[in-house]
Amino acid sequence: MTGGPSMRRVRAEILSTRRLGAYHSLTLVAPEIAERARPGQFVAIAMPEGREFVLRRHFSIHQASRRGGWAGTLEFAIEPGGPGTAWLTTARAHEFLDVIGPLGKAFAYPKHLTNCLLVAEGHGAASLYFLAQELRARHKRVDMIVGAEDLERVFKPIEAKRLSQAIAIVTADGSAGERGTVLEALPDMVERCGTEVIYAAAPARTLERVAAFCRERHIPAQVSVEETFGCGVGLCFSCVVPVARKDGSGYDHLRACVDGPVMNPARILWDRWLSEAPRMIPTPPEGLPVVRSWPG
Repeated sequence: MTGGPSMRRVRAEILSTRRLGAYHSLTLVAPEIAERARPGQFVAIAMPEGREFVLRRHFSIHQASRRGGWAGTLEFAIEPGGPGTAWLTTARAHEFLDVIGPLGKAFAYPKHLTNCLLVAEGHGAASLYFLAQELRARHKRVDMIVGAEDLERVFKPIEAKRLSQAIAIVTADGSAGERGTVLEALPDMVERCGTEVIYAAAPARTLERVAAFCRERHIPAQVSVEETFGCGVGLCFSCVVPVARKDGSGYDHLRACVDGPVMNPARILWDRWLSEAPRMIPTPPEGLPVVRSWPG
């Protein structure tokens, strides 16, 4: 099993559960994982024994507390959609879960640039709130765009307002904030906030358009890609994403679970990843674009 020396498997007690609109939140007592967790990483939760559930379910870490009264706890959010997530929504305080984490590659923090815009759509917001706290602790300016289909799916809007200096909340049906999408709110927020760095967590089609926007504006960015994880530790290769090499000489199929889920969107070959065409396409003779390094 891969995953690095920081990964731990623990039997974690559920401290509390609560409903958050369309989502459910679980807080666990897991100091071995919480003290190592970084924004963008995730945990793998074991399912009940039996043939109905074969694989663990994977969830972004929403909060990890290392200090204060909640020290040693971590929180993740669930959007019920299948038998595994449905089973987790029935879990109650003082029950125990088999948890592996922290897994995956975390967000990086810019050393010199200050103004950070966090773009979240749907349940992708969970990991960005953890990131917002860490950026603020490093004296960065945090602004946010939080979008969803409707009010029920806007993730913790009050928490988002607390964490950000400027915020835009948008919903497709107009039931919360402004009617629209995060992409429609993006240009105005960048201009208004003097954005220097963009972080995003959203479905792949939204991330593709955020990547195009950042490329046009020459804004460095990092995104958390959404892929279906099988093993979550790099063994099954079910979550590969075609990513150009830094020098443009070619590309590799990187595993989102261990080489991500945080990636540089300028290096993702979106047309190959999201199209129905075969992914194994030769590198053109002129090579692929050379991407400058992250400003950190």
